[in-house]
Amino acid sequence: MNIWQKIVQIWQIRDLRKKILFVFGILIVFRLAAHIPVPGVDVSNLKNFFNSNQVLGLLNVFSGGALENFSVVMLGLSPYITATIIFQLLAMIIPKLAELQKEGERGQQKINQYSRILTVPLAILQAYGTITVLRRSGQGATGGLSSVPGGIIGDLSPFQLATAIVAIVAGSMFLMWLGELISEKQIGNGISLLIFAGIVAGVPSAVQKTLAVFDPTKLAGLLAFVVVGVITIAGVVFITEGQRNIPVAYARQIRGRRMYGGTSTHLPMRVNQAGVIPIIFAISLLLLPSVVAQFFAQSKSAALANFAHGVVNLFNNQIFYGGFYFLLVVVFTYFYTAVIFHPDQISENLQKQGGFIPGIRPGMQTAVYLNKVSNRILLTGALFLGVIAILPFVMQAATGLSTLVVGGTSLLIVVSVVIETVKQINAQLQMRDYEGF
Repeated sequence: MNIWQKIVQIWQIRDLRKKILFVFGILIVFRLAAHIPVPGVDVSNLKNFFNSNQVLGLLNVFSGGALENFSVVMLGLSPYITATIIFQLLAMIIPKLAELQKEGERGQQKINQYSRILTVPLAILQAYGTITVLRRSGQGATGGLSSVPGGIIGDLSPFQLATAIVAIVAGSMFLMWLGELISEKQIGNGISLLIFAGIVAGVPSAVQKTLAVFDPTKLAGLLAFVVVGVITIAGVVFITEGQRNIPVAYARQIRGRRMYGGTSTHLPMRVNQAGVIPIIFAISLLLLPSVVAQFFAQSKSAALANFAHGVVNLFNNQIFYGGFYFLLVVVFTYFYTAVIFHPDQISENLQKQGGFIPGIRPGMQTAVYLNKVSNRILLTGALFLGVIAILPFVMQAATGLSTLVVGGTSLLIVVSVVIETVKQINAQLQMRDYEGF
């Protein structure tokens, strides 16, 4: 069945068609909200500031321009994602949270509720920090971040500041709700689709900027950018779908007069188990030193102020920034995989079900073997994520096309979301085929 026949089939199924149209409607609402600005901001100066800041520019791509517009949804889903990650990490050290994770859907609902509650204070802190950075940038306090003449945000009264923070926090909670509405329809993951929409929304403006300043002498660079983009997409698909199949056999069991088991299957281990979470971790950590340095750039202590400016200038150095970014992504890939992949639990479950890996004794040896295989294939996934993360900066330096900001990380998210969404739609089509039988 070709793609057009499948589209026609989807359109002919009424409930599936309604779900897809509902998801499109939610994405349109998100894009409208991304253009509702918080009052009191000089948008033109704000755009110049983001063009001069690498990290904030990358975050702006993920928000679909909402951060650049100082929209009410400028924080995107960052606070909610951070809250979710925090509870995943806490589950490793708090027994009660670990027990909730083992309770299945009911336990997951409780953890999700805790994540929603934690999202509010995180959004407040992030909103205040972002406003503070933008206010100080207009006062020439950004050091290497290239302060913007005329100011981005003027002096805000306590009431205006509180109003702006409340609006931004409400926008983050609104996006979180929209994401959950999409997830309920089982047409892809809601959070991922909103990030996907934000990235794709920035493509037309990037192309427009490139054509506006296009220089025929840079045609070779543009063609190289396109070729590398196609190769990157192919690599993302290959790594995302790549897995190591570990053979698993089940012993025969006799219950009454019947014999069960005796089958062989496999345990899939993905090359990239962590997804894009390591990149999100790395971006957050890279942003932190520069943001903290903003608060000390105007310190009365000359030594402290000079140190703050030195930190900002260091993170604006392309070589240091790219190398540190690559290293963080590789480290966080191993770290997050250790959080979500538990060889001991897999080994225990296999043993309870009468399964074993041929040539490997059940129990501790199976766990050691799984951990060894995971670390080997994870090296490829970690290096791939690291290269993908720094690819935009490498391509901009090589081609001189600073307007094309959609790079490897964006392509990784877009391709991964498309693959996941297509799989869920195919699963719903297949389920309806079975209902027909």
